Amino acid sequence: MTRTLAPPERRIARVDGVERFGAYDLITALDDSGPTPCPGQFYMLATENGWGGGADERPYLPRAFSYARARRTADAVELDFLLEAVGPGTERLAALEPDEGLALVGPLGVGFRPPPPGTASVLVGGGIGVAPLLCLDEELIEADPAVLLGFRTAAHAQAAALFPTAAVLATDDGSVGRQGLVTDLLRERLEPGGEVAVFACGPPAMLEAVRATCVERGVPAQLALESGMACGFGACVGCVVPTRAGYVRLCVEGPVLDAEELETVLFPGAGH
Repeated sequence: MTRTLAPPERRIARVDGVERFGAYDLITALDDSGPTPCPGQFYMLATENGWGGGADERPYLPRAFSYARARRTADAVELDFLLEAVGPGTERLAALEPDEGLALVGPLGVGFRPPPPGTASVLVGGGIGVAPLLCLDEELIEADPAVLLGFRTAAHAQAAALFPTAAVLATDDGSVGRQGLVTDLLRERLEPGGEVAVFACGPPAMLEAVRATCVERGVPAQLALESGMACGFGACVGCVVPTRAGYVRLCVEGPVLDAEELETVLFPGAGH
C-alpha cells in the first residue's frame, strides 16, 4: 500500500468526544485539513495546551498512535484513537475533553496491504494493538475476516465491542473467552490447506509468536510493529529496526512489515 504523503506540519484537530471502554479511552477528533489514512498508518499526537509543562517538563515528545477508525465527512476526517493511560503522555491525552485541541502530524508510514482476491483474512490483535485492526476489519468486512483478540482482563476486553466482526477472545485471567494466549487461537485457526493471510498487531512477544508460527506454516503475515519514535517521518532515525535486508526506519518503511522479512520481532526498543 502506498504511503500517504501527509502535510509535514503539525495541525490542530478538535476533540469531538471521549468515550470509556473498560481499561481504554476512545478519543474522537475532527481533522479538517488532513488526508484520509489507510489501515495500519499512524499519527504523532500531543495536546494543544499543557504539553511539556509542569514541574519536570514532561511529556516533552509527541506519542505515536495507530488510528482505530476514520470516517470522511463533508468538512473533515473523523478520527478515533484508542489509548490506555500508562504514563505522562498518555495520561495527558486521556484527560482531553470535547472542544479541546489535539495536535497531530500524519497520517504517517506504510499501512497494511489488502489480501489477494480469494484469500481468507485472519486478524490477530493483542491489547492496545487491536487499534489498527479495527479500521482494517471495517475495510474487509464484506470478506468476513476472522478476528482473534487477546487481552489481560475483562476490562481490557471491552474494546472488542468496537469491532464490526464478532471476535474470538482470549484473556490472561480467563475472565472473558478462553484463558490463554491469542496466539493459541491462531495456531488452531491455521489448519492445513486453503489460502490465508494474517494481519497482526500487539506486544512484541505476541508478534514474535505470530511471526514464527506463520513462517513455519508458510502463511503470509503482515505485522504492525512498534518502536520508540521522536519525529514520525524519518528524520531522527530513532525507530530503526533490523530486517533480513538491513535496517529500516519503522516510521517510513513501516510500521507494517512482512513477517518473512524479519529474523525476529524481539529487537532492542520494540514495544516502546
